[in-house]
Order: sequence, then C-alpha cells, then structure tokens
Amino acid sequence: MIDRSSRTAEHVALFRALETVRPGGGLFRDPPARRLLPRRHRTVVALCRLPGVHGALVRYIDRRWSGGPRASAVVRTRLIDEWLAAALTGGARQVVLLGAGFDSRAHRTAPDATWSRDGRAAPGVTWFEVDHPATQATKRRRLGGAARPGVVFVPADLTADDLGTVLRAAGFDPARRTAVIWEGVTNYLDAASVDATLRGLVALCPPGSTVIVTYVHRAVLDGTATFAGAAEWHDAVRREGEPWTFGLDPAEVPAYLRARGLRLVEDLSTRAAAERFLPASRRAEPTAEFYRVARAVVEAPADGGAAVDGGAAVDGGR
Repeated sequence: MIDRSSRTAEHVALFRALETVRPGGGLFRDPPARRLLPRRHRTVVALCRLPGVHGALVRYIDRRWSGGPRASAVVRTRLIDEWLAAALTGGARQVVLLGAGFDSRAHRTAPDATWSRDGRAAPGVTWFEVDHPATQATKRRRLGGAARPGVVFVPADLTADDLGTVLRAAGFDPARRTAVIWEGVTNYLDAASVDATLRGLVALCPPGSTVIVTYVHRAVLDGTATFAGAAEWHDAVRREGEPWTFGLDPAEVPAYLRARGLRLVEDLSTRAAAERFLPASRRAEPTAEFYRVARAVVEAPADGGAAVDGGAAVDGGR
C-alpha cells in the first residue's frame, strides 16, 4: 500500500496547492501543500502564478482525470475544514488524522495556534498524524522546517498494529474530546477493516467526539446504479492498481453508524458541497454525486464493540 498511498496523496496535495494559488483566491489556503509535492509538481504550481497558466492547467487536469477528482478533492477539503473548525469550537482538543497521507491541515498555522479554516489561532489542541511509516517519513522530509512543532507523528502499520495502542502510546488522552478525520481511505479497504476501525474509534474517543469519514456510493462498485463520471474515475484508479473495494449506500449510513455507536449529523456528496461552496462562475467544474463525506458524533460504545480497539490498513491516499 505504500506506493499507492504516496501516489494518491500527491495527487490530492497537488489539487490543494493549485487551489491555494488560484488567481482571485480559492476556497481555502493551504501553503504547506506545495512543499509535499515532488520537485516537478512544485515547479508547475509556481508557474501557475503566471497569467493564464492556472486556468489552462486546471482544465487539462479535469480532461485528463475525468469524473471530477480534482474539484471533488477541493470541495471536500473545504467541507472538512468547516466541520473541523466547528468541532474545535465545540470543545474538541485533540485531532486525529487517520491515514494522514499528505494532509497538511496541522501545518497551516503558527506553532502556538490550533487551527481554523482561515488560520486564526486558538490555544490548546494536540494533533496526531497516523500513517504508514514509509509515507510518513516522506512527508516529514518534504515538510522540513515547515513541519509544525507539537504535531505528534504516529507511524503505524495498522494491518499489524492496534490503533488504540499506538495512539495511547503517543500521548492520546481518551478522556479529551476529539475530532477524527478519515479522508480518502475507506474506499480502498474491506468491510471488516472499516467496521473494526469505526468501532475502535468509538471505544477510544469520549462521547461528543466528531468522526469525519469519506466514502464512495456502493452502487459504483456493484453496478446497481450509474453516476456521471463514475466509470471513468473508477477505471482510472483500477489502471493505477488502486481499485475501490468498499462503499456504502447513503440510505443505510445512519443505521450503519448507529450500530457502531455513532450518530450521523450530515452526509453530503462532493457535488452538493460544490453547490454550497463554489461561486456561480465555477459551478461547471466537475464534481461527483457518488463521492461522499459524512460527519458523525460519538454517542456510546458500539454494539458488541466496547472492547475493540480495531485495526485496519489506514495508510490511504489523501
């Protein structure tokens, strides 16, 4: 999974870096994203400051990677940013980036800041980045001096390591309200791994904690429905050796989460998020009805899962 996670993570970091340098301003600012790119991509992002280059490159990407992965990644980033800011305002004092990949949210602000979407500071939040040791080593090397002091890097191969054990060993406090972001990962796992990880998070985090997770519509996998761009996107990830293996039916998500001790708060497709966040001039950018983001709140230990810490291959793409 190491090659896969690095490749996918670099794609999403590129999309975030391009949005950051969008002429006239983008949906968010994520300056560290550029540092996480290989040299050739950093050069491309720098050239986007020249007149006309950014628009031409974005149009090329959307043609080359059809189905809407770029704009979907951009709007889901903004949506998750909003939900994370709300969780911190609501009292969360730990953030866990599960399968962190090249997510640079923790490194956007000054060392004495926590986080908010626009970079305003607030005291007292600890960040834990959990990922495969190889992917994490690459990330730390590329961040260099831009790595924010105080972020706790938790190298873990959760095909073998227990999530609760490695987090507690890194200083995670199960008594503190927490926000968990599990972005761009579940679609590469199997049902048992997703189940075990969600149950483990509920066993680890106190009630009132927030869990944000992305998933794909199961119909894309079993062929029971069709969505614009889904076949092209799915074919592309298959060609790269990264087939999607897990999905959910949105109609079943509330009950699915409830059985694992979570209460669904909101569940949006990236297309719906685009309608919320993109200005009218950008509504034509391709996004996906089948790629979804859900926000849930920990209510109680999952049915039959209070003692389960859970393990899964969380080193997915961001």
